[in-house]
Amino acid sequence: MHLYNAWLPPPVAEETKKERESFAWAVRSVRESYRPDDPDSVYSTLKWITILETFIKAKSDVDLPDVAALVDIGLELFLKSQNKLYAQVRWGNIVVRVINKYRKKLSLKVMWRPLYDTLVHTHFTRSTGPEGWRLRQRHFETVTSLIQSCRRFFPPGSALEIWSEFKCLLENPWHNSSFEGSGFVRLFLPTNMDNQEFFSMEWIKMCINLWDAVPNSQFWNSQWAAIIARVIKNYNFVDWEPFLPALFARYLNMFEVPVANGSASYPFSVDVPRYTRFLFPNKTTTPAKAIAKAIVYSLKPGSSAQEHLEKLINILEQYYHPSNGGRWTYSLERFLFYMVVTFQKRLHCEQQNLDDQGAIELALGKPDRKSFVSAMLRLVDRGQYSKSENLSETVAAATSILSYVEPSLVLPFLASRFHMALETMTATHQLKSAVKSVAYAGRALFLTSLSSSTVKLDDNSSEESFIDLLVESLSNALLGMDANDPPKTLASMQLIGSIFSNMAILEDTNDGFSFTSRIGISEWLDEFLIRLFSLLLHLEPSSVLNEGLHSSATSGTFLVEDGPTYYCMLEVLMGRLSKSLYNQALKKISKFVKTNILPGAIAEVGMLCCACVHANPEEAAVHLVEPILSSLKSSLEGAPNTGYGGTGTFHASGNKEKPTLSPALEAAIDYQLKILSVAINYGGSSLLCYKDQFKEALLSAFDSPSWKVNGAGDHLLRSLLGSLISYYPVNQYKCTLLHPDSATLEKWISTKDYPGDETLVAPKWHIPSDEEVQFANELLSIHFQSALDSLLKICQTKMHSDPGDEKEHLKVTLLRIDSSLQGVASCLPDFSPSSRNGMVKDPDHLPFLIAGATGSTVGSRALREKAAEVMHTVCKYLLEKKSDDSILLVLVIRIMDALGNYGSMEYEEWSNHRQAWKLETAAIIEPSVNFIVSSHSKGKRRPRWAHIDKAYLHSTWRTSQSSYHLFRTSGSFSPSDHLLIMSDDLLDLSLHSYETVRALAGNSLLKMIKRWPSMISKCVLYLAENLQNPSAPEYAVLGSCAVLASQTVLKHLTMDPKACSAFLIGVLSSSHHESLKAQKAINELFVKYNIHFGGLSRNFFKTSDDHADTLDFSHLVSQIGSMGFDSMGLHWRYNLMANRVLLLLAMASRNDPHFSSKILSETAGHFLKNLKSQLPQTRILAISALNILLKESPYKMSVDEGAGVHKEMQGNTKSSLEGALTHIFQEEGFFHETFSSLSHVHIITDTESASSGGKQGNSSLQSVADKSITRFYFDFSSSWPRTPSWISLLGSDTFYSNFARIFKRLVQECGLPVLLALRSSLEEFANAKERSKQCVAAEALAGVLHSDVDGLVEAWDSWMMVQLQNVILSQSVESVPEWASCIRYAVTGKGKYGTRLPVLRERILDCLVKPLPLNTTTTVVAKRYAFLAAALIELSPQKMPVSEVRLHSCLLKELLDNMCHSSAQVRESIGVTLSVLCSNFQLYRSLCEDHSHEGEISNAHDLIWVESLTRQASEMVIRIQSSSQSDILGSSSTTSHENGCGKNLKEDVQWMETLFHFIISSLKSGRSSYLLDVLAGFIHPVISLQETSHKDLSTLAKAAFELLKWRVFWKPYLQKVVHVILSSVNDPNWRTRSATLTYLRTFMYRHTFILSFIEKKQIWETVGQLLVDNQVEVREHAAAVLAGLMKGGDKDLASNFRTSALAEANDILKKKRRRNINSGQSIASVHGAVLALAASVLSVPYDMPSWLPEHVTLLSRFAGEPSPVKSTVTKAVAEFRRTHADTWTLQKESFTEEQLEVLADTSSSSSYFA
Repeated sequence: MHLYNAWLPPPVAEETKKERESFAWAVRSVRESYRPDDPDSVYSTLKWITILETFIKAKSDVDLPDVAALVDIGLELFLKSQNKLYAQVRWGNIVVRVINKYRKKLSLKVMWRPLYDTLVHTHFTRSTGPEGWRLRQRHFETVTSLIQSCRRFFPPGSALEIWSEFKCLLENPWHNSSFEGSGFVRLFLPTNMDNQEFFSMEWIKMCINLWDAVPNSQFWNSQWAAIIARVIKNYNFVDWEPFLPALFARYLNMFEVPVANGSASYPFSVDVPRYTRFLFPNKTTTPAKAIAKAIVYSLKPGSSAQEHLEKLINILEQYYHPSNGGRWTYSLERFLFYMVVTFQKRLHCEQQNLDDQGAIELALGKPDRKSFVSAMLRLVDRGQYSKSENLSETVAAATSILSYVEPSLVLPFLASRFHMALETMTATHQLKSAVKSVAYAGRALFLTSLSSSTVKLDDNSSEESFIDLLVESLSNALLGMDANDPPKTLASMQLIGSIFSNMAILEDTNDGFSFTSRIGISEWLDEFLIRLFSLLLHLEPSSVLNEGLHSSATSGTFLVEDGPTYYCMLEVLMGRLSKSLYNQALKKISKFVKTNILPGAIAEVGMLCCACVHANPEEAAVHLVEPILSSLKSSLEGAPNTGYGGTGTFHASGNKEKPTLSPALEAAIDYQLKILSVAINYGGSSLLCYKDQFKEALLSAFDSPSWKVNGAGDHLLRSLLGSLISYYPVNQYKCTLLHPDSATLEKWISTKDYPGDETLVAPKWHIPSDEEVQFANELLSIHFQSALDSLLKICQTKMHSDPGDEKEHLKVTLLRIDSSLQGVASCLPDFSPSSRNGMVKDPDHLPFLIAGATGSTVGSRALREKAAEVMHTVCKYLLEKKSDDSILLVLVIRIMDALGNYGSMEYEEWSNHRQAWKLETAAIIEPSVNFIVSSHSKGKRRPRWAHIDKAYLHSTWRTSQSSYHLFRTSGSFSPSDHLLIMSDDLLDLSLHSYETVRALAGNSLLKMIKRWPSMISKCVLYLAENLQNPSAPEYAVLGSCAVLASQTVLKHLTMDPKACSAFLIGVLSSSHHESLKAQKAINELFVKYNIHFGGLSRNFFKTSDDHADTLDFSHLVSQIGSMGFDSMGLHWRYNLMANRVLLLLAMASRNDPHFSSKILSETAGHFLKNLKSQLPQTRILAISALNILLKESPYKMSVDEGAGVHKEMQGNTKSSLEGALTHIFQEEGFFHETFSSLSHVHIITDTESASSGGKQGNSSLQSVADKSITRFYFDFSSSWPRTPSWISLLGSDTFYSNFARIFKRLVQECGLPVLLALRSSLEEFANAKERSKQCVAAEALAGVLHSDVDGLVEAWDSWMMVQLQNVILSQSVESVPEWASCIRYAVTGKGKYGTRLPVLRERILDCLVKPLPLNTTTTVVAKRYAFLAAALIELSPQKMPVSEVRLHSCLLKELLDNMCHSSAQVRESIGVTLSVLCSNFQLYRSLCEDHSHEGEISNAHDLIWVESLTRQASEMVIRIQSSSQSDILGSSSTTSHENGCGKNLKEDVQWMETLFHFIISSLKSGRSSYLLDVLAGFIHPVISLQETSHKDLSTLAKAAFELLKWRVFWKPYLQKVVHVILSSVNDPNWRTRSATLTYLRTFMYRHTFILSFIEKKQIWETVGQLLVDNQVEVREHAAAVLAGLMKGGDKDLASNFRTSALAEANDILKKKRRRNINSGQSIASVHGAVLALAASVLSVPYDMPSWLPEHVTLLSRFAGEPSPVKSTVTKAVAEFRRTHADTWTLQKESFTEEQLEVLADTSSSSSYFA
């Protein structure tokens, strides 16, 4: 049994034993209500799901066989309910919950294939059903989480099947299917023990290679990182050593941080299609969780992972510093969080598996833990005072967790930080963070210093210092309580609460040793109360308290609003004080409460009293409750009264003045009543002695003429009733369990250790005694029964002549009834349901589901029934006489809500408290691994009071659910008549003219009909009538829409034909409502209906006679269809809605054979006609509709003749839609009209900003509301284009692929007649002047070319080829993007993964490759290359036939010959086309290395071009550079003889520009992974041509340079790059040297893990030599690079460099002193030595290592040198000062006096007069 169930109130806990049986009964009932022969019977099982979920939430004790049976039937129902998305969502979710909860106990086998089929069938095919996208989204989430839960149960061999299924998707990384493939692999691949033999070293190698195929895509990274992390975690037998450098290099590069002043985000990232991003788990930021998981689980004794981790931390730690915050802070914060949490999880698992020998060998020992913790502490140290709230919170939590793992490192660090924060009191956020850290680690500090079996620290003094730290922080917490600084105040209170939650008892001992005597607890308590009282006196309420009804007693200041910290602290403090200290505190508090009236701090003072009462009700009643009651009595004694409060003596006042209270008296009474009401929450039986005073106070409060005082009386009555009859824990905060190692500490407990731990004593509950129940019944008879009688009397006898008096009387009487009901909540028995079949069952023998009760029963069922009748009368009376009085109506609705919705008050209370619990902090959590006292538990430990709190919360939730579902399950119960009457009243009220009344009534009504679904139908019919009714007022429409738009109603519509047709007709015939508000509401209702549409159930299509009053389905369809034509003259929005409903109905009827063909063909015809509609929105919907309705393709050629489809047979099959459609499109001029109406949808803006491929061409014309209506279709299907679009020279197009798809479908559906009808219009539009007309022509042509129907080849030969050639040769430029898309669409591969060839692909490519006539203009040449690039993108290199390989070879030759083309536009096109072509080649080569001779031909050719390009590039660089220098020198002699080579040079520059275009587009397109060998050769040209006299060339070189910085080169190309860099560093041109240094900074960062030690050493030495370069810029640049290298580089290299720098500088100084003259040392060498020192100093911006003082001082000694040395020194010292300013007070201790003097001389500015 779960701890929280064992700790329920004893009467309830006893009941829970029956739950085992009722769960078994529920599972059996599900099995019985499903009939395998009737697939629709799955709907009848849905009502059980909420019941089964209730058992899970209730943590019931159930039998495992029943759980297994539930999982079996759940999975079976899930898989059998194809196309029933809603049923799958519900069953899928419950199976996920059950499997996740019992995963370790269940043994089942789940097959992966059916789950995959479900996923693909619903989300990855084009046959999308009519369901709304919200439902589809939920369905996707359900299926994916189901697969994740079932992964661990996939049988052996699944991993191999799954990998072989998806591996082929990953072959072409430039096709979108590869993104899907990676998502599927991540989702399905099981890493359970059954499949471990699949994960071999070869597989891992392959994975890592695949990971590199797509660079710079966070989507791709997060998929592979997750896969690798799971494998690392679950299989510890794999040797990861060889892969670690590559993995760490990847992880480092995934953090998008700014390197060396560069940008912090990928300059372009590969475009992942929206639907793929939406469908697969994908963080756009760094996948920090997967990275942390992989790193933590790769740590093993003797592994190099720890070294790599330290290097990673070295590099990343600087970005945690507060001054380096930015967009990247979030992912770094997550990284720290997951590192610590995953580490804790790993330790936990290791502690639980101590008996497994294999696991022990790989477990982390103490040294491993130590090194991990010290690495994390560096990040903690940097991030502690971050400006980002999240980071500082994470740092505090991390400190807390780590302190239990390695206290000897963490706690001293914590102490020093705390002292530092105290010394710099000015920065308050620092103090807050420091206080929070101590609060979170309070328990660790206590355990380390007080328990006997502690792991001893190295020096004993520190244990004392931890106690001192706690004492100091407690006294500082008192200073921290400040009304003007809420965050600091709350942090201080949290600290106090956290520290005292650890103490067993707080008593005043004078032994001088114990913690309490160290604080001087008695004095501390006095001081605390003084501070607290002064805080309360100075509080300002955050909002003006709203008067009357809705102001709860606790609408307080930040102490109450910002979480439960304040209240917890008071409760813990009061609960832990010893008797004498409690009395000491109580007297002070009592005095404070008696002497002050603080209307601004009601809730705060109330809570203070409440904590006192809770800790010791008997004492507190005497000192607090009695004084408040007596002062209330004296205040109310002489006050005027109305007599409405239940005394019954009121005088019908004539025209006398109304009695009133003075404002001061009113505020005082209100304050006292309210704090009393909060104080007595847990008073219980101790309140019985003041019975009469309470009655009197209540009567006087309700009698008072002030509404404010009446409201306060309402609070008092509520909490008095609750306190008497509810179950709640007493002595909750007293300590009962002492810690085994230290008697002064409390032992904390974990729910998982129960029931094994015998010491866990259940809490003591307040069980109401007979006297308490009797007192509660008395209160009810006064304020409930008699109030009901007087209500009736007022309404029936009209006893008041004055309407004002009548209103007052009604108000007070209703308030008394309301507060009585709120007070007793569900202790007043519920209505009994009426039986449908007339047989009244004995109400006492109700079915039982789960146990739960708020308290003892009071009153009787009859009382509730009487109240319902009276309220019905009152409601009618008020609507008749006082329908404009909102306060009265609101009260009536609240009373009806409390009467009708039994248990809902408890539910609300539970959900509010649950929010507060979500704020639970690390301060009261002790992790499951605790190395301080070496006691490890199975779960997190918390103080006992926190568990009791949760058990109390759990009890509240159980109460709200215990009877909620009782009558759901059997059809024999219907709601009681009283409920029906009330629901009618609420229905009327929900259409009231006041918005507040409508909203409240609507909510209450919805709760009621959700519990009793049989009421829904009536409500829908009644409300839909309001929409149709032309004379219905605006508010009635708004009210109707609010109720109809609820999920409860929308779900019901799918099952109930009558309600559904009423609803649809109602919405569609509501266009006569004029007001904007009403139209907006109807609009929103319709959109909601769409996105939640769940299909229609079978009973819609039954044509039985007993439904005489419902519309026949086909009749409904035709009625709605007629509304969807323009001729009806409806507003366009209604026309659109009607069309949309028609489409939904047609799609939903697909599954029914009676209707489908007729309805579908009519509908398709209807939408085809709508293509030429005058309304743009309707046209767009028609396009979406046709894309879905045109399904069959009888005229399409079969894929291959072997598929058993013979030509003859094929000719006979006709599409069911063909007849209807042919008739329509053969009308005269049909296509001409359609084309011109579609061309209006293409809005071409001047800025060309129309979104590409989007379907809202007219987005700029729509309001938000209209957009939501037109965006019904979320294109889940594989939307075109299927390859990333990155070619920028094509511009943005307005080519809509779904338009093209319609023409394609139409041709496939109806064959050649369509082509004939289309031809003339297409030719006319293709030659039109307007771009929008050309767009439509391009779409139509694309669709036709891609349709693959019989007779297409002939049509191509006869007219399409000519058409395409005309397009290529035409001079117009503006529509190039659309025609490029048209060609791209026409050659797109068929099939889901784009590998089957379209029939015309080869012919289209041949048409493009055909050489142009000689005298064509450059625009046409550029256009042809652009078209070629667009076509080549769509080819699949891995499946290229011989013809395509040959085509590539010819093209390659042509492109290489044209690289010097004179037009810049053409050069760019050539560069882009070349990058696509070469990458296709390389991928083809890598996949076909063992292929036949065609491959070899291309291979040979292939290798030649790589070498020739590289060779030519290096020759031209030299020529261009030398020419640039001669340009700079400007010597006249050169000009004369260079006329000959001038042309040559020009060609070189042009060739180079093309090459740069090639590099840029290779990097931008994400295809660079297959061109690394080529790119490595081009690094030198890019670096060396940054600054030349040719502007355009340099601009391109710079662009390429920026992109190259982000590219990681893997081995074997890395060596080549290093070689290029080393040679460029020694280039004679200093600008090249400088540019190489710039590149080196990012290069070293990106490759730090994969460079070998020798390569690093070479680079260090080469850069070191540049410190004495003869160019000053290069020297300074080299120093900056070295500083960066030292930050994240190798420790040995760095320390060697520092030592030699120090030695050299010392040497120079000695020489100078000896000679006193410049001893022939060149300026460069002195400057170099100084720069080396400066680099060392600047490499540690925030720390103070032991070597730093000497270096800085030495650097300062060079301040007297001439420039540039002097300026270097000054800058470096100033920078040192700036970065160490925060902690200078502590760090200056590291310097000697002399060193400080030298420093001071340098940093003081030189005098003006010197």
